[in-house]
Amino acid sequence: MATEQVLLVEARGSGEWVTLNRPESGNALNTEMVDALITYFEGLREREDVRIVVLKANGRHFCVGLDLAAGAFDSQPRNPRNVWSVQRRIARIYLAMRKCPQPIICLVQGAACGGGFSLALASDIRIAGESAKMNAAYIKIGLTGCDMGSSYFLPRLVGTSVSSELLMTGRFIHATRALAVSLVSEVVPDDALESAAQGFIDDMLLTSPMGLRLTKDALNFSVDASSLEAAMAVEDRHQSLLALTDDAVEAGLSFFEKRKPEYQDQ
Repeated sequence: MATEQVLLVEARGSGEWVTLNRPESGNALNTEMVDALITYFEGLREREDVRIVVLKANGRHFCVGLDLAAGAFDSQPRNPRNVWSVQRRIARIYLAMRKCPQPIICLVQGAACGGGFSLALASDIRIAGESAKMNAAYIKIGLTGCDMGSSYFLPRLVGTSVSSELLMTGRFIHATRALAVSLVSEVVPDDALESAAQGFIDDMLLTSPMGLRLTKDALNFSVDASSLEAAMAVEDRHQSLLALTDDAVEAGLSFFEKRKPEYQDQ
């Protein structure tokens, strides 16, 4: 089905494959795509039927960032209030991606710049095609390199040194180096991106639905936890809860019976 013409959503089993669909513009983020992404990711919070999301793009490039050429965000006078309003509206995409309980696997080919780079950063797993190159383009247009969560996500993924280099220069990081610094999990030929994602999906679907959701929840909490004790308190709570579910019993039985588990999300 299509949420918007600019954003295609296809159900495949227990997952959804979400495709940026403005290939003629490098999948630049215009108002329609921003609104579609907000609607989709904010709506995921209540959709337990969707276990995993794959975010990908049609065309040569994943997403070249905000659509500056279209002037799509200049319908209102350029003053601090209106610019702030646009900024906060776009930011809702990345906040929703982190808050939704589903793991997000991002497939990057070609350029992922600015807001497109942040779409990859806000995902849980990134797989790069051999053509992939990513940069914090914001600093190239007279702004800071820190925008749309880049200053939050990037240091947690690759450390402060590499983050400083990328955010302060706007340099591209290509697929091979992205793999070397653990920014992406795999590099594959562009035409093998979907099959690479399917391998992760297959493994995730062997886990219990609630266990997978709470793993993302605990990871998101722990990266900002004030102490080991705080992180382990969340882990203890989640494990105690899950140990009492029917799915935990089914996981144990299927392990000993050497078969795939049949989870009921209970």
